[in-house]
Amino acid sequence: QARPDARRLAPSSAGPSPRRRPLVWAMASQGATLQNYNNELVKSIEDLREKREEVNRQILAEEEDKARIQKELSILTDRLSKLNESLVRKTQARNEYDKTIQETEAAYMKILESSQTLLHVLKRETVNLSKKKGS
Repeated sequence: QARPDARRLAPSSAGPSPRRRPLVWAMASQGATLQNYNNELVKSIEDLREKREEVNRQILAEEEDKARIQKELSILTDRLSKLNESLVRKTQARNEYDKTIQETEAAYMKILESSQTLLHVLKRETVNLSKKKGS
């Protein structure tokens, strides 16, 4: 004769016993939850890698810009240096022209004054000679 307890312990082909059913369901639910967490973690890691790759592309682009700008800056610095040297030479030349022009104008003014004085003297002497001749 089968004991009433034996029926409860005997395996059933209809699935877990009603007593074990909540435990199996809870474990399955936890497994699904863990799988969801795993999927979310994998997706988060992939998102982070994509963001890292985007930042890396930006870094490479900015490094290229930096190198190009440094090259341009070097060229412009060289040009600026040459322009400054040229300006120094040309400013000195202009100052020498200014000095020569001032000296020449001053000498010319003296010549004009001397010419005017000479002309007055010449006129006076001409008048004096005319008076002597006429007397």
